[in-house]
Amino acid sequence: MDSSALVLGGGGVTGIAWEIGVLLGLAREGVDVTDADVVLGTSAGSAVGAQVTSGRPLEDLYGGQLEALDAEVGAEFGMSTMIRMVAPMIIPGSPRTKRRRLGRVARRTRSDVDRPAVIRRRLGVEDWPDRDLRITAIDTVTGALKVFDRDSGVDLVAAVSASCAVPLVWPPVVIDGVPYMDGGMRSTTNTDLVSGAGRVVVLAPLPRSMSKAQSVSAQLERLGPGVRSHVIAPDKQSLAVIGGNMLDPTRAPESAEQGLRQGTAAADRVRAVWAP
Repeated sequence: MDSSALVLGGGGVTGIAWEIGVLLGLAREGVDVTDADVVLGTSAGSAVGAQVTSGRPLEDLYGGQLEALDAEVGAEFGMSTMIRMVAPMIIPGSPRTKRRRLGRVARRTRSDVDRPAVIRRRLGVEDWPDRDLRITAIDTVTGALKVFDRDSGVDLVAAVSASCAVPLVWPPVVIDGVPYMDGGMRSTTNTDLVSGAGRVVVLAPLPRSMSKAQSVSAQLERLGPGVRSHVIAPDKQSLAVIGGNMLDPTRAPESAEQGLRQGTAAADRVRAVWAP
């Protein structure tokens, strides 16, 4: 159980920027967690995972977050959208039943934006890496979790687009006839999917969960005894910069800077976990 896992959670375009900042802050202090044996990405984390496993330097990825994100298409994700999203999930039922309800809502979502094109420009890469990169999505019809990897026979851009298809904001992405939505609808991090890893670092722009069972702490516990782990989530200063709309690309530069600050500060704690 000495393998390592980097878990990259969901959190919109500001979450992407913040995570890249954290990763660079750690790397500058000599703790490069992007060399993990397993990289698991959910929603925003799927985009970050695809980028950091592609071989693109973290410094370049970070620099891109500090520039105007012309290729990004912003969207409103305020309290009203959140309430409409949560409503199908609070009615009693199994987790999959709840996700099926949300899936019906997701399939009614419409947009004129060419999301795969946006994702393609965002990633700057189209091929799966020769790494164990795992990307989560949810089947909107059955509510089942789907984990895409390089052996799935699925285009990388399509897999990331599906993982980032936020219900009520972006339409589901159809892959092999199945409409998929945001993998964060099961869990914002899906940390329990890295079972078998002995060292786990989690970046969680949205650490809260709609159920205690799917919280980051509960999922870490399910990985079993002996697992060394560390979770980094936005602190008060970062949250103030990220603001109330995680899909606002104008907040990406400052979010990246705050992530860099937090990554730098967390380096010693992460080093203690990451050392073989």
